Amino acid sequence: MDHAATTPVRPEVARAMLPYFSERFGNPSSLYALAREAKEAVEEARGRVAAAIGARPEEIFFTSGGTEADNWAVKGVVAASRKKGDHIITSAIEHHAVLHPCRALEKQGYRVTYLPVDGYGRVDPERVGEAITNKTVLVSVMAANNEIGTIQPIAAIGRIAHDHGVPFHTDAVQAIGAYPVDVDAMGADLLAISAHKFGGPKGAGALYVRRGTRVGTFMDGGAQERGRRAGTENVPGIVGLGRAIDLAVGGMPQNPTRLAAMRDRLIRGILDGIPDTRLNGHPTERLANNANISFRYVEGESILLSLDALGVAASTGSACTSASLEPSHVLTACGLPPEHAHGSLRLTLGSRNTDEDVDYVLSVLPGVIERLRAISPLRGEA
Repeated sequence: MDHAATTPVRPEVARAMLPYFSERFGNPSSLYALAREAKEAVEEARGRVAAAIGARPEEIFFTSGGTEADNWAVKGVVAASRKKGDHIITSAIEHHAVLHPCRALEKQGYRVTYLPVDGYGRVDPERVGEAITNKTVLVSVMAANNEIGTIQPIAAIGRIAHDHGVPFHTDAVQAIGAYPVDVDAMGADLLAISAHKFGGPKGAGALYVRRGTRVGTFMDGGAQERGRRAGTENVPGIVGLGRAIDLAVGGMPQNPTRLAAMRDRLIRGILDGIPDTRLNGHPTERLANNANISFRYVEGESILLSLDALGVAASTGSACTSASLEPSHVLTACGLPPEHAHGSLRLTLGSRNTDEDVDYVLSVLPGVIERLRAISPLRGEA
């Protein structure tokens, strides 16, 4: 129940990758036949990624994952735009792969506007337009939030950025395979992808860069990725990314519909069966697999440990912040008091989940919450 954190590699993806660990192990930068075979596999995967998001193959650059792609987009555009300006616009609920680069740039003298969100976690596109100045060099707003599942009005935000001549970047890590992603329809000039979120391997991702968008080199060294990102390509990972995105996009007609039905039953069962609960995120404009609930008077970590003992893997938010003692920045930005944000539970479904899984969670979760509330000092303070 934590597929927003990561997904299992699909069997078809593992089979596609396997030969590139052994028989087809060539370095794509070499010239002999074994190397050319690896190079062809990389370029085939590039074409598959491009086709999945409505891009050209030459606009796809492979990375080690979504975090690298987001860092490259933010830092790369800023580095290439120093003469134009020093202002970045993003939202208060971005993944830390965007927020932390922005904060690092602030220490270097750049200015960052962190747009607020409403109670559902949605950015108002008009706020984007109001925030843009003649010194703005980048707008970065995620396609869908990894914690609460809220889908942003990306097309409207992209249009506003373009009306002002400002490049637009979106973190689409949670969006691939969840709903159609088209860079032209979104107005995206840069878009980040991570394979392990949709049945591919960890350590493989991509950054889409629209032709003509100025972005600096991310890593210096060899001439890989057309001189923009040095380092020997992760051929097995790239092959896996290409196969996984094919399967994820091909499965969209049926998979999100099935997941949404299970998600809705999960949400209704929790809200109806357990008092003092709250759904976080937009009730309809949300990812098909995401249920994020806050439980008053309990700590999210205690819920997780109790569920883990019962064989249920879940999260209190982003996996990248699971060791943090701070309440979710996403939930506090949506207006939740810290004590309520601390009691959040994220359940995210995947292709292997079944109705029986939902039934099991609904059967054990009420007892977990009741037991934790019975011993909670928070309830006595209410």
